[in-house]
Amino acid sequence: MTTYHLRVNGRDHAVDTDPDTPLLYVLRNDLQLNGAKFGCGLGQCGACTVTLGGESVMSCLVPVSVVGKRAVGTVEGLGTAKTPGVLQQAFIAEQAAQCGYCIAGMMMRAESLLAKNPKPTDAQIRQHMMPNLCRCGTHMRILRAVRRAADALPAQGGKA
Repeated sequence: MTTYHLRVNGRDHAVDTDPDTPLLYVLRNDLQLNGAKFGCGLGQCGACTVTLGGESVMSCLVPVSVVGKRAVGTVEGLGTAKTPGVLQQAFIAEQAAQCGYCIAGMMMRAESLLAKNPKPTDAQIRQHMMPNLCRCGTHMRILRAVRRAADALPAQGGKA
């Protein structure tokens, strides 16, 4: 066991765990942040997507030992049920969730795109979102939600 100091959603945490423990397990089991889901465990579905240093990563593939000082972002950091963030509002407005299993990962992938490119083209949105799967087939609503969030952000960018 090793102690790791993580910054998650702007808060500092100390976690004692094995170096090979996937970040997903630390988030869910140690920090009780259950937005990121275990889907395939192979980095092929995107249900576990979070941001790491501003980049979207599949947390089932990232050992906690490689996080270092990079900030981790989860869907819980985007807003709350009472005050949802821009992305959350857009996903609600577009009814992008059917079963909802993929949505946290979809939002975090979209968050990383909009942080770098606040006004992406539809082609850029499609390309960036491609690694994440929605088994219910709400891809078109998800794409509309990302477009809605992009349209709601200031031109210079901002937190989605």
